Amino acid sequence: MEIFLISQKNSSYMKMKHLLLLALFPFSLYAQKVDSKLINWYNGTGTGLSTDIAYSKILVGKNSKPVIVAIIDSGVDIEHEDLKGQIWINEDEIPGNKLDDDNNGYIDDVNGWNFLGNSDGENINDVRLGEARIYAQLHEKYNTATYDSLSSEDKIEYDLYVEVSEKLEKERAVAQKEVDDYADILKVLTASNKKLKEHFDGDFSIKQLKKLNKKSPLYKDAKLMIRLNKFGFDYLSIKEYVNYYQDQLAYNYNPSIDPRAEVIGDDPSDFEDKNYGNNNVEGPDAGHGTHCAGIIGALRGNEIGNDGVAGNVQIMSIRAVPNGDEWDKDIALSIRYAVDNGAQVVNMSFGKEYSPYKEGVIEAIKYAEKNGVLLIHAAGNESIDIDAIKNYPTPMYPSMTDKFSNWIEVGASTRFKDPKVKKGVLKRDGLAADFSNYGANNVDVFAPGFDIYSTIPDNKYELSDGTSMAAPMVTGLAALLKSYYPKFTMLEIREIILESVQEFKDYKILLPGNVDKEIKFGKLCVTGGVINVYNAVLLAEKRYN
Repeated sequence: MEIFLISQKNSSYMKMKHLLLLALFPFSLYAQKVDSKLINWYNGTGTGLSTDIAYSKILVGKNSKPVIVAIIDSGVDIEHEDLKGQIWINEDEIPGNKLDDDNNGYIDDVNGWNFLGNSDGENINDVRLGEARIYAQLHEKYNTATYDSLSSEDKIEYDLYVEVSEKLEKERAVAQKEVDDYADILKVLTASNKKLKEHFDGDFSIKQLKKLNKKSPLYKDAKLMIRLNKFGFDYLSIKEYVNYYQDQLAYNYNPSIDPRAEVIGDDPSDFEDKNYGNNNVEGPDAGHGTHCAGIIGALRGNEIGNDGVAGNVQIMSIRAVPNGDEWDKDIALSIRYAVDNGAQVVNMSFGKEYSPYKEGVIEAIKYAEKNGVLLIHAAGNESIDIDAIKNYPTPMYPSMTDKFSNWIEVGASTRFKDPKVKKGVLKRDGLAADFSNYGANNVDVFAPGFDIYSTIPDNKYELSDGTSMAAPMVTGLAALLKSYYPKFTMLEIREIILESVQEFKDYKILLPGNVDKEIKFGKLCVTGGVINVYNAVLLAEKRYN
């Protein structure tokens, strides 16, 4: 499974924690065979979107127009077999001539833009978290400072320095403990895996392992791998788990590195400086963005992979989300790029705790609002109330009195209505995914974000979880509605989406992250429901003239 680091990108490892207690091994979808029933469950009925019914009963025979959908993410594999014909092409740009033919400020931006690279084609991917950046910025100034001698303004900055210092220390300690705890396990598994591969002259199957009898010197090694498989784990899952935390130590929690300065060399606080990036819209790690793209617009009915929610889209890839926290500047410029180049809806499956240059992002969102462009944002995967704890970008910043009118904040639902709990341990999520953030005021709606099968690079497919998967469900619905009902503004489409949810307001569920507390689903979001394509199309039909 693609390892989605930080905030929206790490729900799989958060879910993994309770499984560690059960089996002492981490969870990985690499080792699982995908049940065919899971592949397009979110397009079905029940707690799904009823997408297929909407197409077969209401939209059949109707004409649609292509809708440009921008995906601000880690990048998109624009050559994926299940995204053929669904990728935006900038017709005003001549490919490969190294000129800015359309005078939009970006050279050869044929399919979008990469804000995480330079003109020489170099790209950054593994970067620091916000707390590590702030620590590095303030450490020299405040490391030996005396609080009482500081000005009022410096005291505010000093308090932030203390906060990020403590946070960084705790995070590094947790990551180091995970690496240390699993080092010995990994050694044993690595040795067993090597011996078995040598014996079988390459990769081996569980069926082959079971044929080794007790007299074989490899019997114990085989039994270990069989036991792992029984729980849905394998050797790679342990290795990926350790690598995950090693990467956090080396990059995310490391104040000493600054790949942006080395590769891009711009000033991240200067939003007027736009002369950076390149046209490599896939980048070095496009798993997350490609997965989102497939949910929105994978080819429908071609009997490969999954079916996207929207059938007639043009996906614009804007690379601005690295393995670590995104920069405010990149997000602001990405939103403006999407608006200026014709996107009508923008998917934003990312988030972070610190936003040092939030005013620049606010202005970009207002620019999209002024131009009638709809922004869909994932609420995050920390099982927290984002009414109380901010997750940036947000539908309403501290400086605002009203929420953005062009924004939909999305939590993650599952294919199950009722959870299963045994001896205080969550065995199966309920309607609201256990990892999902929520908020009675700031989260608008929920959408499927659990066991979601979709596209990843190199013509492959994977199951993934997260509000990152829920947001593109809503983006896909918005694009579908605009495609078939083009006279609607995107703000009118927003209203239709939120008014047509499948309601679960009074349905009792477990509070995400708390197996001991029941709560009504209506307390988790504004609408108290899960988006529903069929309901939305019905409502659009009634209002369209």
